[in-house]
Amino acid sequence: MLYLITALILPAIFIFFKKWKKSKNSKSMKRLPPGPRKLPIIGNLHQTRNPPFRCFRDLYNKHGPLMHLKLGESTTIVVSSPDIAKKLLKDLDPCFADRPRTVAAEIMWYDCSDVVFCPYGDYWRQMRKLCINDLLSPKMVRLFQSIRRDESNRLVDSLRESSGSSVNLTERIFSLSSFVTCRAAFGGVSEDNERLLKMMSDSLQMAAGFEVADLFPSSRIAAALSWTRLRRMKRMRRELDVILDDIIDLHRRNRGRNSEFGGEDLVDVFLRAMEEEGLMFPINNHNIKAVLFDIFTAGTDTTAVTIDWAMVELLRHPRVMAKAQAEVRRAMQENTNSVEQNDIVCDMKYLKLVIKETLRLHPPAPMLPRACNEEHVINGYTIPAGAVLMVNIWAMQRDPRYWNDPEKFEPERFEDQAVDFVGGDFKYLPFGTGKRMCPGMTFGLATMESALAQLLYNFDWKLSKSVRAEDLDMTESFGLISSRTHNLFVVATLYN
Repeated sequence: MLYLITALILPAIFIFFKKWKKSKNSKSMKRLPPGPRKLPIIGNLHQTRNPPFRCFRDLYNKHGPLMHLKLGESTTIVVSSPDIAKKLLKDLDPCFADRPRTVAAEIMWYDCSDVVFCPYGDYWRQMRKLCINDLLSPKMVRLFQSIRRDESNRLVDSLRESSGSSVNLTERIFSLSSFVTCRAAFGGVSEDNERLLKMMSDSLQMAAGFEVADLFPSSRIAAALSWTRLRRMKRMRRELDVILDDIIDLHRRNRGRNSEFGGEDLVDVFLRAMEEEGLMFPINNHNIKAVLFDIFTAGTDTTAVTIDWAMVELLRHPRVMAKAQAEVRRAMQENTNSVEQNDIVCDMKYLKLVIKETLRLHPPAPMLPRACNEEHVINGYTIPAGAVLMVNIWAMQRDPRYWNDPEKFEPERFEDQAVDFVGGDFKYLPFGTGKRMCPGMTFGLATMESALAQLLYNFDWKLSKSVRAEDLDMTESFGLISSRTHNLFVVATLYN
């Protein structure tokens, strides 16, 4: 009997030892990137704080530009080097073209059937192509010039009525940006615009990937702790359904009469594509709603946040404000008979430098989230399949290794540097790069330039009483899009 037991147990022990040794050797050969020491269960969560991109920059200074963090159950690789970013986002682009899935993205963006959060593949290409051809192409952006002019004039009129009084400029900039987006994509401004703006802000904050349910997806305790937040998101989703269903139903009733320019707007295009059944991947109302919420959030938030940061920096730097205003006013006054405002704005070279510098110091999306779909070795370190990749563009755009006096707001730095935001220079990626580069870059820039030109031309600006420029709180909010924590209150005096 003892012989029989020994004969059965010894082979099992031998096989177990062999597998353990093989696993140990495999792990020793696969070196993960360096990083801070980790605690059981929570990993490095105790070493992170909001906003994460600032915290990751501090850790990068200690552990290097390719860093491994364990955030709960999530294996996270943080990249803070242009050279490494180039290898991952350009040389290995398809392998790092996926997005990490979050609970908020699955709920609010209809199981990630949109463009921003959708997995990389043929469906993503199909939906992205529809958006670019009928909303975001240079031809369409030029067509929307009258919308940008109307909404900029509407903003100017509202500020003129409040001339000499303190106003919440942040709120008015967000309204302008949302109105431009809605009129261009939906054929008109939604009656529920304020509710959409609130849902947009909350959704983008929760979609950043730092919710308890995202960090511990297999934990029942984490699911229980997240129950209140999940219930709130599902309630928001039901409200969003009602708003977007109304927009789609209105377009069904008024086919061909929704666009301000005649013909079809983006919603009409999706409805036609759905009915013709000529797509590789058939779409339904949920797919359309996912993309519409994409367009509203991406078209509104990133543009408004950049305009707001630009005005904050101009108020903090009177020399730059005076130089930009002088250029804008000279160009406007010399072209009073010009119908094409785009042509006038194109001559405002210094205004473009101001926007470039604003995007350097305050990129709307400070970190580019990607997901690794297969294992790779970079600089001798293994990036495992399934890891979340965070490219910290905020840190790279403020790194003294690549920028002189990087914390200083100095638009003139771009006069001497052939650096642009089309994704070719990896130390400057405000719109991302590669296949996942922001498709709405041209649309957003046109709105930024038009709005800033009108604000600088029509008004002189100062802060509210008792507020000094040097005391402005420059803290960033937490979320996928990084706005300023506090709204900007200013006094606008009409320029004569």
